[in-house]
Amino acid sequence: MFKGLAAFPLTPLVNGKPDEKNFVSLIENLAAARVNVIAPLGSTGSYAYLSREQRARLTALSTDAAGARGLLLSPLSYQPLSQEEAYRLYERVARVVSVPLCIYDNPATTGFTFTQDLLCAVARLPNIGSIKLSPFSDAAGAAAKIAALRREIPATVTLGISGDHQAADALLAGADMFCSVTAGLWPRDIRALTDAALAGDEAQAAALNGAFEPLWTLFRRHGSLRVIAAAAELSGRVAAPCLPEPLLSLQGEARAQLQTVLAQRNYH
Repeated sequence: MFKGLAAFPLTPLVNGKPDEKNFVSLIENLAAARVNVIAPLGSTGSYAYLSREQRARLTALSTDAAGARGLLLSPLSYQPLSQEEAYRLYERVARVVSVPLCIYDNPATTGFTFTQDLLCAVARLPNIGSIKLSPFSDAAGAAAKIAALRREIPATVTLGISGDHQAADALLAGADMFCSVTAGLWPRDIRALTDAALAGDEAQAAALNGAFEPLWTLFRRHGSLRVIAAAAELSGRVAAPCLPEPLLSLQGEARAQLQTVLAQRNYH
């Protein structure tokens, strides 16, 4: 199931509590856009800032709106995990879940770096369906990493790519899934980009990706979460402020730059 476009929506908050109405609205918009995967409560969904009860409630709302067919697990721990400890975490979970599990590789967020050997070892566990890879430095690096993993992991395990501003190159290099922050707000345009890249249409993928370059520039400078949260606030999709404290969406000049980009572009 971990193929195509995976959209990662925000979890909007009001006065520190989840805004359930707008959260469900975001989920329903993704379902209507027929994205391949809806991934609530990821990093963009601010799960690490929510209580166990809040996560359970939001999970129930998500499954009511879109069902549940898989899980995403990050190696997030207050004490940095060793490679062996991370393996034991995935081993324990993989053996008890009833749906496919996606490995979350994102050292910039979790502070944990998978070695190639660990990724391959975890991928061979039962019930592993995908690896969500972190962004690459360039297209050549993406192609080399994907090729190296393909040689070692089971054929049933797909490869997803995060980092919206670099994902098109990775999809053209053979990744199976675009794990997109932007699609959580504008799924239709990102779906078109994903489809073009997966079809190997380099010219169309470049054109569609170019339309998002002003947004990607802000992503590189400020991080995708703060930018997409500000975009959701400016477009009236959520109330402001929508992020959990102490996080802030874009402020000041950066917010004004984003507002200009949104006024010039009509993303869907």
